[in-house]
Amino acid sequence: MNRYENIKIEKTEEGKRYRKTVQYPVIEKKTTDIYIMGRVGDRLDTIAHKYYKNSRLWWIIARANNIGNGDLVVPIGKQIRIPVNYIEIVKNYNKLNS
Repeated sequence: MNRYENIKIEKTEEGKRYRKTVQYPVIEKKTTDIYIMGRVGDRLDTIAHKYYKNSRLWWIIARANNIGNGDLVVPIGKQIRIPVNYIEIVKNYNKLNS
């Protein structure tokens, strides 16, 4: 799943193409969320692969923890929340951006 594949492409009056602004759903805390501590070598994409079986869903973990702006490395010693309801989150993302 490429999170940008359904984002509409617009054109300026000059004909320049651009994608519309991406909208992200609010990722609320749930009692079912998993918590881990960041260790040496942890990356958002590898954590997403471990828990979601899809490394492209790293943005869910990043958004839930307010990290990952330009970097996939997880801060060592930082508690990371892993939302387990990722299917619902992806559905909400697709709804917001359809």
